[in-house]
Amino acid sequence: MDNKASVLVIDDEQQIRRLLQVTLVANGYRVFVSETGGDGLSRATMNRPDVIILDLSLPDIDGTELLQQLRQWSTIPVVILSARTSEADIIACLDAGADDYLVKPFHTGELLARVRTALRHRPSVLPTTVFERGSLSVDLESRIVKKAGTPVKLTVTEFSLLALLVRNAGKVLTHRYILEQIWGPSFAEESQYTRVYVGQLRKKLEEDPSNPQLIITESGIGYRLMVEE
Repeated sequence: MDNKASVLVIDDEQQIRRLLQVTLVANGYRVFVSETGGDGLSRATMNRPDVIILDLSLPDIDGTELLQQLRQWSTIPVVILSARTSEADIIACLDAGADDYLVKPFHTGELLARVRTALRHRPSVLPTTVFERGSLSVDLESRIVKKAGTPVKLTVTEFSLLALLVRNAGKVLTHRYILEQIWGPSFAEESQYTRVYVGQLRKKLEEDPSNPQLIITESGIGYRLMVEE
């Protein structure tokens, strides 16, 4: 591809680095690799990659701490690739600013899909205020939502939640993040709020609310607005 997108892989496992490098290069990406957090931060500063794939178990620094340092100066999309499977670890990374989380062992096809989704989070590729998927259209500027061309009436809170999901389309948003953004920090533990309002949005926007294809539940973590059918 012209103007190849670049990916920085930060992982201390040589086999994983080789696998990712071969896979990404074969799919048209430029790849930089680092086996330590310190070198990874340096390469992120020098090379300014379009996406970072980050392992959590690094020899010199925990990946979550590295992510926090990175977020102090950069909005580069970050996909966590880790053997850690606990909800606490996943939520901590997403709350710290990760765009996605993939558990090892992984399928390369799914990894590539996550990278493509992360690339959409770059500000330069989101110049429009209109989100479209299937029969749904959401105009953030005019606050008009349509399904199959017919206007959908949403409450102020429903639209605020939908707009938050649209602005982070493809990204996993934790219950805590959604609650703090929509209702404020004092509601950070009231996860029933997100369940109720997501349920209301699904009734109004999904073709089959009992089998949602638009607003997907990430079990125990939060929700993701799908960008592809």
